[in-house]
Amino acid sequence: MYIKKILLIIALLGLVALGIFSYIIYNNIFSPNTVFEDETTAVFIPTGANYERVLDSLKPILKDLDAFDLVAQKMDFASNVKSGKFVLEKNMNNYQIVKVLRSQSIPVRVIFNNQERLENLAGRIATQIEADSSDLIQVMRDPEFLSQNNFTEANALSMYIPNQYEFFWNTSAEGYRDKMLKEYHIFWTPERLKRAKEINLTPSEVAVIASIVQKETAKTDERPRVAGVYMNRYKNGWKLDADPTVIYAVKLQKRDFDTVIKRVLYKDLTINSPYNTYLYKELPPGPIAMPDISSIDAVLNYEVHKYFFFVADVENFGYHKFAETLAQHNRNKQAYVRWINQQGINR
Repeated sequence: MYIKKILLIIALLGLVALGIFSYIIYNNIFSPNTVFEDETTAVFIPTGANYERVLDSLKPILKDLDAFDLVAQKMDFASNVKSGKFVLEKNMNNYQIVKVLRSQSIPVRVIFNNQERLENLAGRIATQIEADSSDLIQVMRDPEFLSQNNFTEANALSMYIPNQYEFFWNTSAEGYRDKMLKEYHIFWTPERLKRAKEINLTPSEVAVIASIVQKETAKTDERPRVAGVYMNRYKNGWKLDADPTVIYAVKLQKRDFDTVIKRVLYKDLTINSPYNTYLYKELPPGPIAMPDISSIDAVLNYEVHKYFFFVADVENFGYHKFAETLAQHNRNKQAYVRWINQQGINR
């Protein structure tokens, strides 16, 4: 009888111990283990990161890192670390967290526009994917890549069509560049290529004129008309006489693309630069900024008219007054010069 009681007590203690152990295991696996207040948070795991690096990334957002570590080790996560962007939800348990981190990383939306140079583009992209700006600019300027794909360093910016694209966060610099080349060829449909040929321009030349159009007017509905002015000049063998190209030449000469120039001076028109369209009839060697799709299509489908001149309309800001003759243009220009002098804009 005494032995039975001992065995019963041992059995009960075993059950209690098993219950406690099971409770601990259950808590480690299935209890919520997040501390962030938002509904979701993103975890970025760099390429080549080891398990310890992952734990460091998770430490600020988990209640109990040791509990996560225990479950992760049991699920063999330590030897199967993946890089990328992973999204955790509020109140996830350790089992769910490990499942997410072991799954396919989710894509990020990469957006860019209005970049003046490859350096600016590289900096912008580096804020959105893992590749850093130095690696990006290096592959963007790679002479072999440019030569194989009929680009130069001067016109390479035209390969990057502004839009929204999906990339995995851990995309390499080469991966980004190569996908953008594919997107470039997708953008230049047979219809667009045919139209470029009809107006005797290559896609790169279209991008150059489109960049000037974009700098001249922010009004998308006015861009086909502005493009028509430049096409009239170009087809008739005139110099483009585009102020934005002079501004670009000034910045390039000074090696300062952060400076703001609101007024082109007469002395600027004499700068000896292939970008100075007051000096040279030829198109600049590359775009003076990244033209967006509306500007490119404005050139491809430019408005057919007889205008050769335009100047800012001080009565309808943002738009321009157009003229067929120099005499008419000079009258329009007088109103603009009076206005800009009244504003005290000297540079």
